[in-house]
Amino acid sequence: MASATSDGTTRRDFLYIASGAMGAVGVGLAAWPFIDQMNPSAAVLAMSSTEVDLTPVQEGQQITIMWRSKPVFVRKRTKKEIEEAKAVNVADLPDGVARNANLPDSAPATDANRVIKPDWLVLIGICTHLGCIPLFNQGEFGGYLCPCHGSQYDTAGRIRKGPAPENLFIPPYNFMNDTRIKIG
Repeated sequence: MASATSDGTTRRDFLYIASGAMGAVGVGLAAWPFIDQMNPSAAVLAMSSTEVDLTPVQEGQQITIMWRSKPVFVRKRTKKEIEEAKAVNVADLPDGVARNANLPDSAPATDANRVIKPDWLVLIGICTHLGCIPLFNQGEFGGYLCPCHGSQYDTAGRIRKGPAPENLFIPPYNFMNDTRIKIG
């Protein structure tokens, strides 16, 4: 007969509980590699955000960087481009929505809703018509021209003429300081 303690438990009860606990720990340790492999790889995490140094970009210039396998145009606009973009009446635009991931979906396509800082334009460089890459500083509006089907965008990336149904999209981004942005 197993010896019982004063509260009625036996040595066998202790062995059952200890064995069950060790079994549960063993199952958890065996399952961990299967659970851990479901996390995104380092390559995917690296693509989810990118930092851009704006120091070499002069007024009127643009750089193109890749983010999530998409070209992102980072343009330092001139005073003239900023004034032209501000002067556009949103009611005259084919797409009156800002398409800015940093704002609510219903935000109007004013110039102020397309940028965080007036002199810096950051947008995804893919035409919203058929996915072509628009050319910089082209077309009637001095912004972007899609050479495939003639869609024309202004200096704020808003569709002004052509078959494209929407403005160029603004990715989620923020300024880390005056010369560095983080996209994603």
